[in-house]
Amino acid sequence: MCGIAGILYKNQEQVVDRSLLKKMCDVIGHRGPDGEGFWGERGFGLGHRRLSIIDLATGQQPMSNEDGTIWITYNGEVYNYLELQPDLEKKGHIFKTTCDTETIIHLYEEYGHECLKYLNGMFSFVIVDTKKNEVFMVRDRLGIKPLYYYEDNQKVLFGSEVKSIIQDKTVPKQID
Repeated sequence: MCGIAGILYKNQEQVVDRSLLKKMCDVIGHRGPDGEGFWGERGFGLGHRRLSIIDLATGQQPMSNEDGTIWITYNGEVYNYLELQPDLEKKGHIFKTTCDTETIIHLYEEYGHECLKYLNGMFSFVIVDTKKNEVFMVRDRLGIKPLYYYEDNQKVLFGSEVKSIIQDKTVPKQID
């Protein structure tokens, strides 16, 4: 189990509130006691709490592609990631880790949203594609790995647990 959280501002020029992102991850620290990571640019902020299971040395998140234009925060397990890697390598993708997270990034680079057709597993992840200015938010078909979100006119907040979202004091506490 890992924990993911993030802030996506609709105004792309807005600077990510790093203290809020940290609070959103701290409150789900029990989901990932082995480490934490943060990434943010104007308009986007991703956070991650890590439970190290696969690739203990190089599997830190959020993780990016080679040129830093695609970022992911991910919770779950892709069972067939080792089977997918040789085909991606033939297509020119270079793997720097041995974790399933990087496989998802390269699948997204190669197939876009169709990458989901190749994944066998339980997962939730959020990909920020800075070239396309796009956010791709995904939960596995059965909803095994949780992904909650809140949206208003200014932002989208997401997390593995609702308590990450309500760290933002502007979020109403009543159920919609």
